Amino acid sequence: MSAFPSSYNPFAEDEEADEAAARGGGLADGGRQRSLQQEVLRRSAATADSTARSLSLLYESERIGVAASEELVRQGEALKRTEQMVDKMDQDLKTSQRHINSIKSVWGGLVNYFKAKPPESKPEQNGTPEYYGSSRLKEAMTSSKEQESKYQESHPNLRKLDYADSDFSKADLVSSAQRDSYPKNQHLRAYHQKIDNNLDEMSSGLSRLKNLALGLQTEIDEQDDMLDRLTKKVETLDVNIKSTDKKVRQL
Repeated sequence: MSAFPSSYNPFAEDEEADEAAARGGGLADGGRQRSLQQEVLRRSAATADSTARSLSLLYESERIGVAASEELVRQGEALKRTEQMVDKMDQDLKTSQRHINSIKSVWGGLVNYFKAKPPESKPEQNGTPEYYGSSRLKEAMTSSKEQESKYQESHPNLRKLDYADSDFSKADLVSSAQRDSYPKNQHLRAYHQKIDNNLDEMSSGLSRLKNLALGLQTEIDEQDDMLDRLTKKVETLDVNIKSTDKKVRQL
């Protein structure tokens, strides 16, 4: 008798092997798909972290720019006070020269004795304009100072512990059109939204930095003019002091 039953199909084993191979191939394709999804998520997370670091550096650059602007404004105020002091010294020197001339002349002394004392007046400013600083710089500083809280949030040592989840909580803040353009996967969509938000913030930050730089340039130009004017006044004052000293020695 035969070792096989009468209903035995000699090709059944081959068919089962083919079905197992097909199932194995499907599992392999599914594994590759999951691997690709994980790689996409990993790259998206890395891109989101990179844009977050760039944004943090941008906020820090703004903070440094604001600090430099404030120091430059203080320098301008110091130059203004210096120029006013030079104007005061020049006014006092003119008064001293009048007294010296009256001492040298007897008639001038008598005239000064009987002449009413002139009322004290504020020293002439000699064309010194009032210093307020560059309005363009002040507007740029105000705009950048409003980002101080964002700098603290983005700084790794200053941000709050729950900040990492705050970007994903903004998923409902985008419009429906933007939501449709994002992937369906929840995590991937959150990464894409974070990247877009960071890029928008970087664009705004670069615009503020540009305005800050232009304001600094305007302030520097104005202070250069002030320094040139102050230098000429100091040179003139030095000449007048030497002339007055010479007159005093001749008395």
